[in-house]
Amino acid sequence: MFQNKKVHMIGIGGISMSGIAYMIKDLGAIVTGSDVNFSSIIDKLNTDGILVNIGHHPEMIKDADLVVYTAAIREDDPERLMAKNLDKKTYERAEFLGLLSKSYENCLCISGTHGKSTTTGMVATCFLEAKLNPTIQIGAMLKEINGNIHIGSQKYLIMESCEYADSFLHFFPTGIIITNIDNDHLDYFKTLDNIKKSFKKYINLLPDNGILVLNNDDDNAKDIIDGFDKKVITYGINNNADYMAKNISKNELGHYSFDIYSNDKFITNINLGISGKHNVYNALAAFILSNNYINDIKIIKIGLEKYRGVGRRFEYLGKYNGAFVFDDYAHHPTEIKTTLDAVVNTKHNKNWAIFQSHTYSRTKEHLDEFADVLSNFDNIIIAPIYAAREINTFNISENMLVDKIKQKNKNVVYLDSFEKIENYLKQNVKENDLIITIGAGDVYKIAKDLVS
Repeated sequence: MFQNKKVHMIGIGGISMSGIAYMIKDLGAIVTGSDVNFSSIIDKLNTDGILVNIGHHPEMIKDADLVVYTAAIREDDPERLMAKNLDKKTYERAEFLGLLSKSYENCLCISGTHGKSTTTGMVATCFLEAKLNPTIQIGAMLKEINGNIHIGSQKYLIMESCEYADSFLHFFPTGIIITNIDNDHLDYFKTLDNIKKSFKKYINLLPDNGILVLNNDDDNAKDIIDGFDKKVITYGINNNADYMAKNISKNELGHYSFDIYSNDKFITNINLGISGKHNVYNALAAFILSNNYINDIKIIKIGLEKYRGVGRRFEYLGKYNGAFVFDDYAHHPTEIKTTLDAVVNTKHNKNWAIFQSHTYSRTKEHLDEFADVLSNFDNIIIAPIYAAREINTFNISENMLVDKIKQKNKNVVYLDSFEKIENYLKQNVKENDLIITIGAGDVYKIAKDLVS
């Protein structure tokens, strides 16, 4: 399908786009790309024989058989305009990834508002442990594959499947995990009801012999299976489900252990090597989906216990002046609450949360919820909002968030540059304190600067 085809990718430096580049290169395509910013991902692409130029390069379109672009690339982008003028076949990223997913015998999609990357990483680690050589596409850096992509066989594709802009409706899943459904991406969906409608369309993409693994403790997730007539396996902790986590405990590092039961029958015990009770849910989901393809429960147990997390998920980076420095990708109030739980369960003195909200629309939609959860940290520093694809037409500002937090916690400040934030931390942080950068933008640079 792609043998000797020339494919040009606009915005190739993204975590998903770069993964796609390696997938089609493995399928025989000649891949080129462009991006507005240089990064370590682009450096690796060039090293691995994929030519990437920085900036706009419409001349690269001329020899392309087809062009792939990310949703963030505007219609008036010079390369997209060139592709249109030359009548080139073009695909948006999700549409193209869906086309690719048809090439795999089993397409296992991990979905949900929260926990996608972690659960994808867990499933992938189990399949690697079973030596099934899966192809893996994940929206984060997975230590077990030293990156975000692993090119394996065409029997199994394990991929993170995002709902934003109905992206996952382009895919061809044979197995699906739904971790949860929450109010997010309301700039696109507008209402929670629309989100649930989208997820309902998505699960109906499963073939008759497909499998849906669903969180039975999540009311929104349960709503989407009304009238669904294909195989569903549920999991949970509180509500009765096909698979239950029982006898849950944690050690001094905040790592959880639990027993898995099915129909009141003990299956196995899992001792996780990562923090947070939410990962009990993620591991349960990964266990069920993996067990549908891996018959040896011992191998799945080893895979889950070996798993050490993906990049930017409560990731420990090192120390600064005796303080522990972490980074986390959380960008929704529910995710920050999970991050807070991990912080509380990590031994330290005072904690310092540096929060960078991701998009103006999300900041406005969840302003009160952000303030409520952030106020529970000891000290809060608000960084400039990360605009991503937006311009500020929402009448929102960082100081509005600060004022809300101050109603519950006076220890909050807005600083308008990373340099000022780093200097503030250097002047105030003490030994055995805990610093954590939080957000889906580039706030992680602060944490990395501190430990460098």
